[in-house]
Amino acid sequence: MKATFEQSLMSKIRTLSPQQVAEVEDFVEFLATKARKRNALNRLLAIAPALEAAGAAPMSEDDIAAEVDAVRAERLVRQAGSTSQDSGADRS
Repeated sequence: MKATFEQSLMSKIRTLSPQQVAEVEDFVEFLATKARKRNALNRLLAIAPALEAAGAAPMSEDDIAAEVDAVRAERLVRQAGSTSQDSGADRS
């Protein structure tokens, strides 16, 4: 049954313009990102009782925002580093 659904979906996608296919791809990526964020939140909430039991101090919203900003900054640095390495490999 799954194969039939996939075939039906692919058949519909094949009738779309390239711009519409790009929109579908963007939407699918949005859904995947949303699911990843939900899973990350669920994992975080699952450890909250253990953190409390261990005596960890609760974080303020400002503390959380600062941590998120730091992780995002680190990710950008890593991505920039891998992009420059990729570019260097192309020049060889």
